[in-house]
Amino acid sequence: MAIDHVKRPRSEAEGSASGPAISLRKVEATAPGLVSLYKQAAVSLEKHRLSGQRAAVYLVLDRSGSMRPFYRDGTVQHLAEQVLGLAAHLDDDGRVPLVFFSTDVDGVAEVALDDYSGRVEALHDSLGHMGRTNYHLAMEAVIDHHRASGSTDPALVIFQTDGAPTSKAAAERVLCEASRLPLFWQFVGFGNDEFRFLRKLDELPVPGRRVVDNAGFFPAGPAPRAVPDAELYDRLTGEFPEWLRAARAGGIVR
Repeated sequence: MAIDHVKRPRSEAEGSASGPAISLRKVEATAPGLVSLYKQAAVSLEKHRLSGQRAAVYLVLDRSGSMRPFYRDGTVQHLAEQVLGLAAHLDDDGRVPLVFFSTDVDGVAEVALDDYSGRVEALHDSLGHMGRTNYHLAMEAVIDHHRASGSTDPALVIFQTDGAPTSKAAAERVLCEASRLPLFWQFVGFGNDEFRFLRKLDELPVPGRRVVDNAGFFPAGPAPRAVPDAELYDRLTGEFPEWLRAARAGGIVR
């Protein structure tokens, strides 16, 4: 279940540099069930002046035991579809690498415009035991993949979890070290946790601990599927432009 580390060549159907990476026509032909999400993502990207921006998109998914209900009711699958609708604007390969984690990295795979229906549930079911929560190993897996891909684009990493990690110091260390890399970490909290640790990561001082502010956080609450798509996309993309400006000024992003 390895992710292909070689970046796929640009397709003839990709969008122009000033428009979406993948055209509406291609989404309609390849993934008609995602057209509404694709259109809604466009609204948020335009609002945040991100239309035409290119970025790799990753999705990191928590498989700790407490996440079981969110997999069972399709909530995690729905998030993957929302992220795929967003990624179609930012990356022309039509694919989002997935990293599943609990105590360790449980598995890596991808979801694609031409292969997304039921994909997350099937992958989750194949991965067996659901463990505890360790962010840092999943974060390191994303960093390794982005480096190995050879991509010069920045990356938007959507990192979903329902609670604090067992190893908080390790997660904080990796996030701070990663502030020198072209990666922005957008944490999304599922459930009723107070998410004190994620709020702490979001607010780590710059430049005291990090070169730039490379993380955002928002709580999606106990019923994440009830969050309107428009609100979700606004929250996923809201802090990304500010990070891009700081990362470019610091020579982190070209």
